[in-house]
Amino acid sequence: MIDEVSALAALLAGFSSRRILCVGDVMVDRSIYGEVKRISPEAPVPIVRVARESSELGGAGNVVRNLATLGARVAFATAVGDDRAGRTVVDLLARLPGVEPYLRISKARETTIKSRFFSMDGHHLLRADRETVQALSAQDEADLDRAVLGAVADVDAVILSDYAKGVLMGNFAGKVIAAARKAGKAVIVDPKGADYGRYRGATLITPNRSELAEATGAAVDSHEAIVAAAHQLREKIDVAGVLVTRSGEGMTLVTGDGVHHLPAETREVADVTGAGDTVVATLTLALACGAVPAVAARLANVAAGIVVGRHGTAVATPQDIVSALNLNSNGADQKVATRAEALVRVMEWRRQGLKVGFTNGCFDLLHPGHVSLLRQARSVCDRLVVGLNSDASVKRLKGPERPVQTEAARAAVMASLSPVDLVVIFSEDTPLALIEALRPDVLVKGADYTKATVVGAEVVESYGGKVILADLVASHSTTATIAAMKTSRKG
Repeated sequence: MIDEVSALAALLAGFSSRRILCVGDVMVDRSIYGEVKRISPEAPVPIVRVARESSELGGAGNVVRNLATLGARVAFATAVGDDRAGRTVVDLLARLPGVEPYLRISKARETTIKSRFFSMDGHHLLRADRETVQALSAQDEADLDRAVLGAVADVDAVILSDYAKGVLMGNFAGKVIAAARKAGKAVIVDPKGADYGRYRGATLITPNRSELAEATGAAVDSHEAIVAAAHQLREKIDVAGVLVTRSGEGMTLVTGDGVHHLPAETREVADVTGAGDTVVATLTLALACGAVPAVAARLANVAAGIVVGRHGTAVATPQDIVSALNLNSNGADQKVATRAEALVRVMEWRRQGLKVGFTNGCFDLLHPGHVSLLRQARSVCDRLVVGLNSDASVKRLKGPERPVQTEAARAAVMASLSPVDLVVIFSEDTPLALIEALRPDVLVKGADYTKATVVGAEVVESYGGKVILADLVASHSTTATIAAMKTSRKG
């Protein structure tokens, strides 16, 4: 497992030297969060009091966002309307490093906007779409054609991100694939619709289970049926491989060399929005770096497992993926979460009537004092959340030579301990903001503190929670251990 992690991490390191061409349907994903406290008197629907909202690139734009986050340089060709949302696309693309966009501004189109409404605790309430669904005009297609065909020779791979809004309808997809094959470039397609003939000759195609059924007309109600349908599709449109994404059941890769099934990453799902974009971006970069399809799919599966644990149109960084790989190697990946993920997990525990505890620290070099603190903390609650200082905050608190271990390594150690149910890395010097967000029932610190000096004590007690000071194990300290090691070296 360690050798595999090292190999995949080395593959990730090569992403920054790759340039990818992405062609497809861009959109704006708006997320609107609000409080839901009552039902409308006009109809049996919730009233949402909007508290905050944000906009991100969606569709093919989210593929580009994932590619940029993974460190790649990106050429992006798409069409937008001459409207406010189109200008939002321009602004959002300008914020991404290494992205060279070619946007065809079309008077005949409306830029797609998907607005998703959520309660403050992340429950999805409603989605509203504004869009144009029609093929590009001859003039729009000719303009994009020139831009795309001019870029093919200078990239390492090509992605077609089809959201069935019009950019890849008609003959355009076929022309891009033909140009890429002539230039010896791999083409990876995230497909839509029932007619996959326009993707003929692509290298690899990534339908989900329902898309595979629509494209083949075959049953996909078992593993064997999915494999048979994927073989049928592969032969029908002359592609080297089909990667079927199967939601909670993982992925199945079917190539001429065989069948590979990748189980889903074992973590709680918060939101599947955009997970397919993460898959196609990671998969393409891995293939562009020389990985065989099975290895590329493995890395894409890990990345997908990260983003489905986050709300909204999320992305995975190389650091996220490396941390997940390290955690997967010891089976503790479910226990490490972002702040947003932790909030969802804690709310679910509360719905089950469980008492949530919290403690925090740097936990740089684990010693018996740490273990005792964690055991005592877990004994006064049903689920224990550990707040872990990030590397940057440890340096600010402890000095430039600390931490000895990275935050990923410290999180992996914490997550492997049986008293710990969840680990959340925080970047601030104190866990106050994390405590305010999670609102634990019990806050536990060592008896070297007083209630007056425990960060977050007033917050917890303000809503009826308890602050508990755990007994100390004498003569154990990370700082003292490091000092003793330095003395030993000098001796």
